[in-house]
Amino acid sequence: MDFWLDLLFGNSIGLASMLVIFGALGLMLFFGGYFIYKASTANPPH
Repeated sequence: MDFWLDLLFGNSIGLASMLVIFGALGLMLFFGGYFIYKASTANPPH
């Protein structure tokens, strides 16, 4: 836990990398959920 706190608040590069990682995870969750929502509410092709 101390390693993560040092990485987050010790330097700006660690904080920026954490922001990038969590931003990418958030985008993947958003687009994954959006795709599942669109696929489940889509009309049948015929």
